[in-house]
Amino acid sequence: MSRKVLIIDSVATNRIVLRVKMKAAQYDVVAFPNCNEADPHVRSDPPDLLLINLSDPTEDRYAFCRRLRSDNATANLGIIALGMDDTAKARFAALDAGADEVLPSPLNDSLLLARVRHLLRRRNLYQEWTMQDGTNASFGWEEERAESLTPAAVLLLSDNPVTSVDLSALLQAGLGHAVRQLPATRVLTSTPPMRVPDLYVIDASDAHNRPDRLMQLVSDLHGCAERRFAGRMVILPRNRPDLAALFLDLGADDVVDTQVAAPEIGLRARNLLRHKARQDRMRERVRDGLTASVTDCLTGLRNRRYAEQHLYRIAQQAHEAHCDYALMMLDIDHFKQINDRYGHAAGDAVLKQLALRLTRCFRKIDLIARMGGEEFLVAMPRTTAQEAALAAERLRHVVDATPFSTGPGGPTVNVTISIGVAVDEPDTPLPPSLGEMLDRADGALYAAKSAGRNKVQLHLAA
Repeated sequence: MSRKVLIIDSVATNRIVLRVKMKAAQYDVVAFPNCNEADPHVRSDPPDLLLINLSDPTEDRYAFCRRLRSDNATANLGIIALGMDDTAKARFAALDAGADEVLPSPLNDSLLLARVRHLLRRRNLYQEWTMQDGTNASFGWEEERAESLTPAAVLLLSDNPVTSVDLSALLQAGLGHAVRQLPATRVLTSTPPMRVPDLYVIDASDAHNRPDRLMQLVSDLHGCAERRFAGRMVILPRNRPDLAALFLDLGADDVVDTQVAAPEIGLRARNLLRHKARQDRMRERVRDGLTASVTDCLTGLRNRRYAEQHLYRIAQQAHEAHCDYALMMLDIDHFKQINDRYGHAAGDAVLKQLALRLTRCFRKIDLIARMGGEEFLVAMPRTTAQEAALAAERLRHVVDATPFSTGPGGPTVNVTISIGVAVDEPDTPLPPSLGEMLDRADGALYAAKSAGRNKVQLHLAA
């Protein structure tokens, strides 16, 4: 699907030239002479990228960019400011207003298109995470948290002892906190620190150095599982748009030249850190949502959906390793009477306490799941029939020995459980299927209840 690029420039020839360049790169393009005409289109059909000439004195286009950044619908829109004077003051003003990049005239086509590709890749990533994040929100899985920037870990990678001192001072002045240094040749061979940096700054400013090694470094950082989410800023020699375009296409998040001032490099670095923090929060919420989808919301144990998938893995590994594994099905005796006498809130309290006792009685490797209502499952890898019987009796005693609370201010109740155990022994000629194992454990549970409850019953074959 083509990405939408919106152009705002009061000069007709500029709009035409930009439109031709973007069309040639297979983007959908709309162009407007001013912000007032563009605004309804932005609101009704937000573009993926904005190319805006900020030099027009007839309207406040800086305020327009700030509004886009403050609106949730366009907060992650890529913005490239064009037509600016190539001065520190002009660049800082545009970046401060919300632009992701400032490209002064005359435009370098290779750098322009590399910036466009980079910002659209980032836009795609945001949309992907936002879609999953929105699904989590619809299920009530994510809790909105205020955006905040904690002190970031910034690592300067430089093999030049002279420029590294100057760059470190520049970064520290711009960010307002210390910056660590490491030779670029050591970053991939050294053991990652306890905290992976939030931002790598790669010194490629030495014009006499071959840049291919540092390009490989940027690509490797981008592909490294432990470091791929960190930001990557590259410091380049002055007037090397060809290198800037190459670094961007290889995975750099920003490129700046050695003439940049401390306020600008600090602002650019903070923008990269802000993007990383936002993506970290999105990934965290998606992970939380995935965890919630396989977790029983009342007890915090795994649910049936997770248990059925995990049991296949336990059974497969047991057969491959030629070892036993055990299944327990258990439920609370006369649980309906607790609900009828004390209320469903009391029943929920009992279920939560039983879940806690279950987790304390079994190993980390064991699967504990709530299968529904008052029925629970325990799967024990590498467990013999004798070991499973002992574990089940221990659990039965732990439950029976101490009464359960029915909630704040409520009475305590005595609770017992019945347990059915089935064991798959790999020495049998025909190993049972997982469904057959569950049926065996269920049958043993029924036998335990029929025998008077508060009992452990092993399947006869075990």
